[in-house]
Amino acid sequence: MIENEISFEIRGAIFSVFNELGPGLLESVYELALAHELSLRGLDVERQVPIPISYRGSLLEGGFRIDLLVNGLVVVEIKSIEHLTPVHHKQLSTYLKLANKRLGILVNFNTDNITTTIFRKVNGL
Repeated sequence: MIENEISFEIRGAIFSVFNELGPGLLESVYELALAHELSLRGLDVERQVPIPISYRGSLLEGGFRIDLLVNGLVVVEIKSIEHLTPVHHKQLSTYLKLANKRLGILVNFNTDNITTTIFRKVNGL
């Protein structure tokens, strides 16, 4: 599967999780449920993937963790907050660059309308 096909499956899985659980739960709950839903759809899902940061010639472990990495290609950043701010979008863009990935999905489950809180971010796609 290429990134766009994976993205389509991720979006469908997000809708399934939201329709089942609704808004207002902790991010960790949505992470577990979304990882499970994606696995049911036949995708390879890694949770809390550590990405070392190169700083002044040294690799620093524990720099950040990707919420979900799907098929080794697509980064999913999960939020359950009142409002997404520009820093959340920048965070995902930075994660994509540091992890050398081309596509990311930012989703905020704390909403009444999930269609308005799913965002695709690209890095050279």
